[in-house]
Amino acid sequence: MRTPNYHDFYQVALVPIGINDLLALKESAAYCPNSAFTHWLIAVEGVQLPQKKIYFQWKVSVYPATYGQDFNWKKPYYCSANMELMDQALALASSLTAASKKDQLSSETYLEKIS
Repeated sequence: MRTPNYHDFYQVALVPIGINDLLALKESAAYCPNSAFTHWLIAVEGVQLPQKKIYFQWKVSVYPATYGQDFNWKKPYYCSANMELMDQALALASSLTAASKKDQLSSETYLEKIS
């Protein structure tokens, strides 16, 4: 797995994890029982395409995080497909942030995965 491109890594403020989303997180591969996850870190990440001219696509990633903003970049809870426009990724990140504030991130990302 490649190290994320932190130069083009735009995170929004941490959002507390609700009870329903915490239960879903505990059933996912992103869960680590040794970490006290309390928040979601939602980020738009640039994905550099393999070509001579520097060109990016964008994806949205959701990581469980601790109150101190620690997170494991190797185990995201959710990653979107790459998008050509950053505006699309920002809109999705905003939608996921709104869902997480309602304790519905797990159902929103589930619907996103099957669409």
